[in-house]
Amino acid sequence: MELSYVLIIVSILSLTVTAIVFPFVLRYARRHNIVDNPDARKLHRKPIPVMGGVAVYAGVLAGCLAMALLVSGASIRWSIMAITTMLILGVWDDIINLPAILRLVIQFGIVGAYMAFTGYYIHSFYGFLGIHEISPWIGIPLSLVAGVGTINAINMIDGIDAYSSGYCIISCIGFAVLFISIGQTVWSCLAVITASALIPFFMHNVFGKKTKMFIGDGGTMMLGFMMVIFTFGALSLRRAPEMEADNIGIIAMIVSILCIPVFDTLRVMTARIVRGYSPFRPDKSHLHHLFIDMGFSHLRAAISILSLNLIVMLVWLLLWMGGASINTQTYVVVLMAVSVTFGFYKFMRWQQHSGPVGDDGRFQGTAIWKAFCRLGSISRIEKGVVWRTLQRLVDGDFHVKEEKNGSRFVSQ
Repeated sequence: MELSYVLIIVSILSLTVTAIVFPFVLRYARRHNIVDNPDARKLHRKPIPVMGGVAVYAGVLAGCLAMALLVSGASIRWSIMAITTMLILGVWDDIINLPAILRLVIQFGIVGAYMAFTGYYIHSFYGFLGIHEISPWIGIPLSLVAGVGTINAINMIDGIDAYSSGYCIISCIGFAVLFISIGQTVWSCLAVITASALIPFFMHNVFGKKTKMFIGDGGTMMLGFMMVIFTFGALSLRRAPEMEADNIGIIAMIVSILCIPVFDTLRVMTARIVRGYSPFRPDKSHLHHLFIDMGFSHLRAAISILSLNLIVMLVWLLLWMGGASINTQTYVVVLMAVSVTFGFYKFMRWQQHSGPVGDDGRFQGTAIWKAFCRLGSISRIEKGVVWRTLQRLVDGDFHVKEEKNGSRFVSQ
């Protein structure tokens, strides 16, 4: 069967299964009080069910089973086992709040086991800095650190609606384009399956009122591992010489896709360590917190940050099409990633804590800060006709009667 038909079938199936499973998972989370409760650090003001990752997993699993039937020789059993384990770890963390060090040790174990059973890890730098094939003594520890770092980067951006799921949809599409262009059928199917399975969750997470649910640590850890799978897959290809001949900066492309989550997490963790805190200590210093402080809604903040990520990806594409060297592609992409996450964040916080002093003795912000605040407060699409229509569409006939019995939610 032609790849285009396979992609259509698996994408429709994964999307449909997620949509069907979603209300059952939502009811289960409510009934068993598996919710994210608000606190001073969090941006929501009421308990929200937190098992969206389970619904997405169901869609991914259905799509993968269909792919196994449609694509000759397709075998991703180790990938399925790894994301299943990561989902369980995340849901466990959602329920009992695991210690950070235990969560980290288990993540290293899962990434290491995946590398051992599949042989996928960072094999080559594809000509960056003149480096081609690299020794396993370098590639394996580098892959372990990069893999666990990516998982936690995706986990840490899950602070506002639409951000983590919207980012993963975009990144999966980017990886799918790469894999399709080089004839990697299984990887391209897996990327399309993941993006499709996320769409129903995205709609409920953004537009749902009765059906809003967070993806939870289970979902973000699973999706983070999907990004690791795609990264290892891209950097384990045996077509490195051909891609280098075409001047394709694979390192630069992957950095452009992962730039906002990875570099924002590096900035936040570095700042915490410098201040003498644990790098896993929660705070409100992520890029999305900056946009919220400027008055942006969750959706507008997510769209703004994702647009920045898309711009970096577009710049990489233009550099490659313009014939820039592999090194130049990588340098420019890294510089842009640092500028967007480190530079823009620091500049805007400086603008916030400068300017005239008010009657309360606090800085009122510069003209630049106030301009961004005005931008954040205008054109709130959440109050428009389109928004209300989409809200009615995703909520549908899902009626939930919440009876507070202590902290327990009962659904019917």
